[in-house]
Amino acid sequence: MTNAPAGKSIARRMSGTQRAAQDERQRNGDAVILTDAAVRRYVPGKQRRRIRDALTKGLFLIVETSGTKSWQMRFRTPSGRIAKLTLGQVDFSGRELEGDPEIGQSLTIPAARQLAAKVHRRRALGEDVVAERKAQKHRQRTGVKERENSTFGAGLRDFVREYAQRETRRWRDTARLLGLHYDADGKVATEIKDGLAQRWGDKDVRKIDAHDIWAVTDEAKRIGIPGISVRSEGFSEERARKVFMALSSLFKWLHEGRRIAVNPCIGAYYTKSVKARDHVLSADEIRWFWQATESVDAPKGTGAPRPFKPLLRLLLLTGARLNEVAKMRRDELHSDGTWRLPGERTKNKRPHIVPLPPLAWELIASMRERGELVFSTTNGKTPVQGWSRMKRRLDASMLALAKAEKGSKAAIRPWRLHDLRRTAVTQMAELGVSRDVIEVTVNHVSGTRGGIAGTYNRSELLPERKAALERWQKHLIGLVTGGSGNVVTLRKADAS
Repeated sequence: MTNAPAGKSIARRMSGTQRAAQDERQRNGDAVILTDAAVRRYVPGKQRRRIRDALTKGLFLIVETSGTKSWQMRFRTPSGRIAKLTLGQVDFSGRELEGDPEIGQSLTIPAARQLAAKVHRRRALGEDVVAERKAQKHRQRTGVKERENSTFGAGLRDFVREYAQRETRRWRDTARLLGLHYDADGKVATEIKDGLAQRWGDKDVRKIDAHDIWAVTDEAKRIGIPGISVRSEGFSEERARKVFMALSSLFKWLHEGRRIAVNPCIGAYYTKSVKARDHVLSADEIRWFWQATESVDAPKGTGAPRPFKPLLRLLLLTGARLNEVAKMRRDELHSDGTWRLPGERTKNKRPHIVPLPPLAWELIASMRERGELVFSTTNGKTPVQGWSRMKRRLDASMLALAKAEKGSKAAIRPWRLHDLRRTAVTQMAELGVSRDVIEVTVNHVSGTRGGIAGTYNRSELLPERKAALERWQKHLIGLVTGGSGNVVTLRKADAS
């Protein structure tokens, strides 16, 4: 006949008097033989109860005031300090565990006694079981936190907040390519529908490999960037290049921060080198552009600010970068006739001085003072927006002017706003301005201003730069007015 478990056998042999005596010994702090029935019988009191098991050295039943019951071991460390080790909660299912019991599991009485014996053996071998348990719990806690922080969504937000916003000028474009749209303050991000942040949001970045990177870039080339509407159908290496560069920047940062062991972008995608743009607007295109700026803003008489006209003309007149002009601040404009940009506002992080010609000051004066920013539709609080819509209106107006002048078959070559900067540089060179003066005028560090030459050549050349911009202004006015070469005074109706 199979013997019954020891605890149940003992329980059957105990009379009511014996059980009462055992309860009395427990109240006096003596060890008692714990059985299943005895463990169930103990009820919570006003204080936490601790009952010592008479059959196992150092094993206690803990009864919390809430009624929770668990197993705990108490023993002295080599230093003499009393250590406590919670083994697990009491298992009342009546089913024994398969395999050896482990700390943290629900334990029956036999399992608790077996695990206590195992702990004593480990202590005899010199292990610090308490320290090991604490380390294990810490690994479990940090493991959960690590898993939460290792998702693509969490990594992307950290990348934007900790790196992109601080180190890159076009961080919003990068975030958008990766599936996040940020509010005007750059603090609140929303996931773009069907974008990468939504598609890969909960995916572990450590499990994203080169195949995933290639699949996204190939999708961008053939169909479009996830979550971003396609402007032109068909293959586009440019789309693939943009999304790959955004992913590469993200995963490079994750790799440098040791969030991933391998950068999946390395060797994942190869694109043909993009041909450098060399588009310079012709004399006709410059004239059509200048005339077309009249119709890119809100209609006259509506009372709405009209920032695009002076802004666009200033881009061509100064050869400055778009963000430098679009975010021009009134405190950057000085009474000595200069526009002084701090290093944090320039691409090369170097302060830049622009001796503005008279027409530039007229364009700036056409924008009434409403706030810190010169060009704005929100009373100087935020820069102008809606560049894509404006560019479409500008292109349509230029094409209409070209057809009216050259006939219905006339066409305008595709161009970008950055081509205005290239056009200004080219025109100044054709007017005989030296290369060194042109480069310092537009704050371009290369050629005669690059490398060692740039390190030692710190001449500001302000008089030469002023003369160059005034010469370019005179030539530009001649192009757009038919050769008069006089300063174009803005009509009062043009002022906003």
